[in-house]
Amino acid sequence: MQRLLLEGSSMEEELIAFRRDLHRHPELSFQESRTAQRVAEALIALGLQVRTGVGGHGIVADLVGSRAGRTIALRADMDALPIREETGLAFASEREGVMHACGHDAHTSILLGAARILVGRKDELEGSVRFIFQSAEEINAGARAMIEAGVLEGVDEIYGLHNLPTLSAGKIATRHGNLMGSVDRIEITLEGRGGHGAIPDQTVDPIVAASAIIQGLQTAASREVSPFDPIVVTIGSIHAGEANNVIPQRCELTGTVRTFSPEVQRGMRERLERIILRIAEGYRCQASVRYIEQTPVLVNHSENVTHVERVVDELIGSARRVEAAPTMAGEDFSFYVTERPGCFFWLGSGPAENAHEAYGLHHPKFDINEQCLSLGASVMAAIAFRRLIVDNGQ
Repeated sequence: MQRLLLEGSSMEEELIAFRRDLHRHPELSFQESRTAQRVAEALIALGLQVRTGVGGHGIVADLVGSRAGRTIALRADMDALPIREETGLAFASEREGVMHACGHDAHTSILLGAARILVGRKDELEGSVRFIFQSAEEINAGARAMIEAGVLEGVDEIYGLHNLPTLSAGKIATRHGNLMGSVDRIEITLEGRGGHGAIPDQTVDPIVAASAIIQGLQTAASREVSPFDPIVVTIGSIHAGEANNVIPQRCELTGTVRTFSPEVQRGMRERLERIILRIAEGYRCQASVRYIEQTPVLVNHSENVTHVERVVDELIGSARRVEAAPTMAGEDFSFYVTERPGCFFWLGSGPAENAHEAYGLHHPKFDINEQCLSLGASVMAAIAFRRLIVDNGQ
């Protein structure tokens, strides 16, 4: 296992160079054509057969070992965000308003490094490794598209990671069970009767109704769901009116709904629709609600988490492994572990000191400590290697 760690360290400069190239040329969800081409070229150079255009611009490659056995999938995401970069880095984004502000450039580089390590040990593998480079994680659409394209066919287990800038590079965080929240979107349209702001009695004000609905939605958390089952209902946008002295005809709101329990998520649509429609009726408005389920709760499988923890402990020691805190942030890796056993974990990517003060994910000044790249490559390779060799499928 220590040899895998050394092999990752030996390619650190190459991983950094590849990551910086991707960082300089970020691409939004379902637009990752250049990124996919660079990935495909790198995999072909390793002698792998590559499938392109899977679920968008997704790339899939299988490494077949010397003997038959189970198939372990390793996944990375490739897309960037519509954020204007403010890092001042020499290799900062050259695309105005687009940035790798979540570190998917690092994830892609890490998985390529893992592929390189495992290709060199092909003859030792009893089974296969499937490398999955996914489009469109940021819009919660890529994993579903790849699954529909058959990426999990024949897969026995799947593993993935995400960098965490508030955890020092060199550390890894794991968690059994529920790790990340579900993600749903809600869109609300309120129809009133517009009119003069000085004569409100002759109007039906959708803005007043909207304010009551925004407050009322919070009772879903405070009065309808157990305090031991956390939920978040956030209205992130509200649009109505053009003039200061006019009551508008219509008000439109959008929001996000997060839960940490599959059972609670299943009940949110009815709960929120009831609150919205009844409050709107009380304010004489007509309401329409569009509730869009985007991703389920990310629930790690205990056996697979235990496997990752054992690998991490063997590679870098248990002192550098910590328990991950639960988060309401979402990840469409949840679709994979709904279909197959697997584990998702955090790879520290922050500074050695005061990592808790680092700029977080999706911040325009987000950056990673590039020392995490080689470790991530070694860990991902070791997860598959140990499953196919040491455990021998047990």
